[in-house]
Amino acid sequence: MIETARNQLQRLLTAASEVLGRHTVLVFTLVAGLVPALLLALAAAGVYEAVAEEDGVAGLDQPVLDAAKAARSPGMDTAVTWLTNLGGTVGLPVIAGAAVLALCWWKRTWTPLVLAAAATAGSLLITVVGKSIVGRHRPSLEDAVPPYEYSASFPSGHSLNTLVVSGTLTYLLVLYLGSRRARTAAIICAALFVAAVGLSRVYLGHHWLTDVLVAWTLGLAWLAIIITVHQLLHRRNDGGSGSAADSPADEEGRI
Repeated sequence: MIETARNQLQRLLTAASEVLGRHTVLVFTLVAGLVPALLLALAAAGVYEAVAEEDGVAGLDQPVLDAAKAARSPGMDTAVTWLTNLGGTVGLPVIAGAAVLALCWWKRTWTPLVLAAAATAGSLLITVVGKSIVGRHRPSLEDAVPPYEYSASFPSGHSLNTLVVSGTLTYLLVLYLGSRRARTAAIICAALFVAAVGLSRVYLGHHWLTDVLVAWTLGLAWLAIIITVHQLLHRRNDGGSGSAADSPADEEGRI
């Protein structure tokens, strides 16, 4: 039944792409896929509020923050601040933009740009919705390392956006790279980067641990939708064979 539904959806997307163009269909489908991701963000906010009322969150967050404070030193604070800035509003767009342009030039397709832009827009929207609904306060400024941040704490935007952007780029590399060793290295590097940025938020006292954990959960859900949508559109180009990688010879016309 699941296979039949997938095949029907692939045929529908194929027909739509012939009329609207493959990248237009990709964006529209991702917009539709953002709905369950936003619903998950609402559910996560509800779960957080229920747990917080029972002081369950405080039982996990405060000890972790205390341990982070005990591990701080001037040199470590500087290094971690530099690291967390790589996942911020300046560092991440620069890194992602360079990577996307390189992928577009390499594969001679706009797909990396379209996919990364849609993924980032959805990630930012989920972050804004989560913060506005919960309005959780960050740890006290006395417990944080400057420069201070004043927006709502839940979920961690650095953690969510880094996971989605890095995950999307890594997914494309897994498709494009021919070497299994290279694909494995890309996945490991991305995972380490995501983990490092998320934990840096806790170390600096800019977020509670649960802000980061929920951000990762929401990011993984949105990333799963992105990959699923792209795979449905990607496989219709090769007749459903499920090829794992695009070769330069058959890239033209691919999603």
